[in-house]
Amino acid sequence: MNSQEGSDALFLYANEGILTVNEKGEITRINPSAEKLFGYTKEELTGQRIEVLVPKRFSKHSEQRTDYSKNPRARSMGAGMELYGLKKDGTEFPLEISLSPYSTPQGKFTVAFIIDITLRKEVEERHKNYSIELERQVKNRTLILEEAIEELEKTKRELNNALHKERELNELKSRFVSMASHEFRTPLTTMMSSLSLISKYGEQNDKENQNKHVARIKGSINNMTDILNDFLSVSKLEEGRIDYQPEKQNLKTILTEILSEMQPLVKETQQITYMHAGREDGLTDKRLLKNILFNLISNAIKFSPENQAIEVHSSFEGTNLKISVKDYGIGISREDQKHLFDRFFRGQNATHIQGTGLGLNIVLKYLELMKGSIDFKSQENEGTTFTLTLPQ
Repeated sequence: MNSQEGSDALFLYANEGILTVNEKGEITRINPSAEKLFGYTKEELTGQRIEVLVPKRFSKHSEQRTDYSKNPRARSMGAGMELYGLKKDGTEFPLEISLSPYSTPQGKFTVAFIIDITLRKEVEERHKNYSIELERQVKNRTLILEEAIEELEKTKRELNNALHKERELNELKSRFVSMASHEFRTPLTTMMSSLSLISKYGEQNDKENQNKHVARIKGSINNMTDILNDFLSVSKLEEGRIDYQPEKQNLKTILTEILSEMQPLVKETQQITYMHAGREDGLTDKRLLKNILFNLISNAIKFSPENQAIEVHSSFEGTNLKISVKDYGIGISREDQKHLFDRFFRGQNATHIQGTGLGLNIVLKYLELMKGSIDFKSQENEGTTFTLTLPQ
């Protein structure tokens, strides 16, 4: 077989589409694979411009071919571009083209080797879609995992907070039980002693001493009641079982009722005075306000001598209700004022007076629920004034 026969065999039996184009861009020869590729016979294509096989949207193909003919060289066509061929039936398909120029006595020609890459494109597209889907699934699962981790972290924080709160509450209860057992001992001893003496003075018909010891028993009962009330209030506050439910009330009536209930607690010759200024109706939670004032006024009673007054004032200032409780008792030192609202804190000048050291801390917690605030002014041996501000 001579070289011409070999070349013809390669041209005719090659799997790639092969066609030759002259300087004018006219197809001069086409192999069977190219015929099959484009759906034309060689008779239909021979003499046709190469642009018949190029989709019309590639309008600059003719100019690009002219530029190539000025500097022909072996290369791949459309590097970095996606090339498409146009079949006889008008459908397009992706392809790769390699160009090789050659010359003969008949003129200059370019041979184009054409490969249909439809299958490769489909595989690439499937791979791309698979990658996108895989990336989407990974992203979704990562998001789910992040949400699960965040939920676990949130649960962990909540558990830690709950555990911390439980420890605080247990510590509070342990400390309170220890303190209460000590504080109960004195009033119980006093009550037992006074009951024995009442019986003795009863036999002697000594009314004065009987009344004196009855008052001591009442005082002891009041002290024990204060301790129990403080414990119940702290427990409810810590467990979140107290909420703020404001209703329209007559504030003057409420405060008058509270002061009337507290009257039996006052010492001999002590007196509680009350004044209200301005309108009387406002919004408040009667239960919480009562607990707050019971704490403040009972403190004023305990820390004031028998012959001093306790003054309570209420008024509306703009949108706020103001309530003040003033006593002329032992006062609070400058050093103690910094710790006044701490749990279990007792002033240095108040250690001889029974109490839990929880009252003002409870007042502060109630006011937080009511979005209110408390201020005070105090000087040792001259008394203390607490002022509540409750928004309406």
